[in-house]
Amino acid sequence: MKWRTILLQYWFFLVTYVFILLQYWFFLVTYVFTALEAVPIDIDKTKVKNTQPVDSAKIEPPDTGLYYDEYLKQVIDVLETDNHFREKLQKADIEEIKSGRLSRELDLVSHHVRTKLDELKRQEVARLRMLIKAKLDSLQDTGIDHHALLKQFDHLNHLNPDKFESTDLDMLIKAATSDLEHYDKARHEEFKKYEMMKEHERREYLKTLTEEKRKEEESKFEEMKKKHGNHPKVNHPGSKDQLKEVWEETDGLDPNDFDPKTFFKLHDVNGDGFLDEQELEALFTKELEKVYDPKNEEDDMVEMEEERLRMREHVMNEVDTNKDRLVTLEEFLKATEKREFLEPDSWETLDQQQFFTEEELKEYENLISVQETELKKKADELQKQKEELQRQHDQLEAQKLEYHQVVQQMEQKKLQAISPSAPGGESKIQPHI
Repeated sequence: MKWRTILLQYWFFLVTYVFILLQYWFFLVTYVFTALEAVPIDIDKTKVKNTQPVDSAKIEPPDTGLYYDEYLKQVIDVLETDNHFREKLQKADIEEIKSGRLSRELDLVSHHVRTKLDELKRQEVARLRMLIKAKLDSLQDTGIDHHALLKQFDHLNHLNPDKFESTDLDMLIKAATSDLEHYDKARHEEFKKYEMMKEHERREYLKTLTEEKRKEEESKFEEMKKKHGNHPKVNHPGSKDQLKEVWEETDGLDPNDFDPKTFFKLHDVNGDGFLDEQELEALFTKELEKVYDPKNEEDDMVEMEEERLRMREHVMNEVDTNKDRLVTLEEFLKATEKREFLEPDSWETLDQQQFFTEEELKEYENLISVQETELKKKADELQKQKEELQRQHDQLEAQKLEYHQVVQQMEQKKLQAISPSAPGGESKIQPHI
């Protein structure tokens, strides 16, 4: 049970770490791809209070969580100083950027810009080489393939470490795009592992109980599932009912005055003219609060975040027509004209779905068993190393004690070899006259 608890803590930490560290990475890269000016939207001042204009120059893209985030930002900043490239970037669509066609425009940027990009690349290559050296030093393995390690950093061209070329821009874009496209899938997989670990731990715990106690725990488990599933109806994400509820309860506005255009502007928090993924996810908080309460034992907050992710994915699939991970005002308004906006299907929450099959759970438990064996083996090795170090320490202490004893004996012999002095420090031996 001890090793299973360690594994559970490990997976929970990993999921939480990924949620925190990578929470904002989608917005930045799509911001790189579009770099469009925000479209001003008229808003009825009689309906909305305390709306302050946002200075677009002050909008700072958040940390993506990518290990090359700083390099990515610096390349963007330098490229945007070139008027020709900036103009091409503003006119390009997402497919043109992702395909690499935009990267060819790099050949036309000014010499000053190219020089800055070259220096950025040299600095990034130096940074990666330091990371590789640190890894090699930690592994202390002279047989490691350096080139294979360099390939792990696929956001720049390592064959030419001194020059920033169109290949580098193309690789940077494709690496970031690939990371983004696999991010949600990775989060779903981690959540599935988390749920399987929970069930595994529950079943293992039941094995330790008496028949009577086991029945009590099973009854309590079913009661908690029932209690968790007893919640108000959850509106379909992105439907008129769902948005009107936000308009009324979160924004404090009259539901009879609901206006999609005004709603869009209110929830475009950073004022960039788009609803990004974080701004969309914030719209689902009221719905999630119907199902999840951190004070309730039966409500799991990890499951709440998975539910939020599912809602955001669903709305993006329905509304984001050009698949750039941003919702424009035009896309938003078109979505409100669809039948699904007024008459959506019912929304199934996580408690109405099965996360995994028995076969998948069995396979996962086999994996856990292997991991437990490996952990126990490592623990035994560490224990042996500890005992050996303790033995060496005790041996050194014994030698140290023996040395001190020898030194003391030698000092005593030296003192005994010196003749004793008379009282007052005068020698008893008189000089011969």
